[in-house]
Amino acid sequence: MGADDLRAGGLPVPPAGDDPGGAIAGPRVLHLDHTAVAGGAELALARMLSAGPSWHPFLLTPPTTGPAFDRLDGAVERGVSGIPQPAGVSSGRRGATIAAAASLLVQAAATRVHREYRRADLVDANSARAAAYGALAARASRTPFVVHLRDTVDAAALGEVGSAIMRRLVLPRADGVVGNSRLTLQTALPFLRPGAATVVIPSASGLRAGPPVPGPREPGPLRVGMLARIDPWKGQALLIEAFAAAFPGDTVLEIAGAAPFGHEDHREELRTQAERLGVADRVAFLGHVDDVDALLARWDVAVQYSTRPEPLGQNVLQYLAAGRAVVVADEGGPVEWVDDGVNGLRAAPRDVPALTAALRRIGGDPVLRARLASAAAATPGLLSDAEVVDAHALFYAEVLHRRDGMRRGGLSPAAHR
Repeated sequence: MGADDLRAGGLPVPPAGDDPGGAIAGPRVLHLDHTAVAGGAELALARMLSAGPSWHPFLLTPPTTGPAFDRLDGAVERGVSGIPQPAGVSSGRRGATIAAAASLLVQAAATRVHREYRRADLVDANSARAAAYGALAARASRTPFVVHLRDTVDAAALGEVGSAIMRRLVLPRADGVVGNSRLTLQTALPFLRPGAATVVIPSASGLRAGPPVPGPREPGPLRVGMLARIDPWKGQALLIEAFAAAFPGDTVLEIAGAAPFGHEDHREELRTQAERLGVADRVAFLGHVDDVDALLARWDVAVQYSTRPEPLGQNVLQYLAAGRAVVVADEGGPVEWVDDGVNGLRAAPRDVPALTAALRRIGGDPVLRARLASAAAATPGLLSDAEVVDAHALFYAEVLHRRDGMRRGGLSPAAHR
């Protein structure tokens, strides 16, 4: 199964695993994540596990605080093991790297001896840090190990140390790899062992089956928005600069997203930038937004403009599914979904004049906005969270089948290339 299969639709649906008593008949899958901070990977996992998986999920984390998995309370079994995972494994700072490496070893041991690891039919690491200690735990185990890649395997995304760990430790041990885009998966392929199963499945992004039902536009000025956590590489600074140049009138820019992972100072830098450009009264910082549907429903234009190739852009999928007029950077995972001039506009990356021109074009042409918005909602391959669950169930079954075949000697590793 590949990206083209998913974009084309028609996914086969595995049998339902829930019985009236609440027992789940599918395999036991241990999901590993290193944090409960509401990052993109964590929110995607929470959405998927909230959508009725046909397997028996168990979520295991180190001691951590954060709201990412609150929606799973009472619905998915959860456990805590090991020690908090400090920042620094990919920073390259010697002291931080040594501390992070030691914590990975402790966490790997705690994970391996946990009861749910011993009971699991399959282990799925949801984040790069979880993949690092999950791979160490898996070295002493025959339990199939799946890595969920939500970022590209390179130093720009993971840092020098983090990318080296992924290339040399994690991917060679993986029995299966889920990439959130073709771009992401392609960066991992050179480091996989023969026999590893691979698939492209977009992250669960809160999408619902069927096109949105458009409501009447709220009265007021044109509204432009970006939905992304506050982080220098997400491109809010470039958008504010382009917005100020493109819209001298009363158009409003809304920036939705919290500032996790120590980026509170950057949020204040963005406020200062808006003041310096004279648009502070027209730029709103909304923080974390729970009701994404209501947020997107009031935007006329939705923007993704990361400063390096975005591996997927969950926000792009949300924009499209909501039927928004979309502008994206012309690189990375978003170009797998946005056809320029068809269901959105692409702007040259890291190029404020190019983004300014795209915003002026789309902002000044209501007919174009309406056409792009209509085509966005009809983008082929957009998956609801339930369909993402179905795709994962099929992939888990494939990984288990391949591993069983290799154990029995009926299939050679070369047969799985």
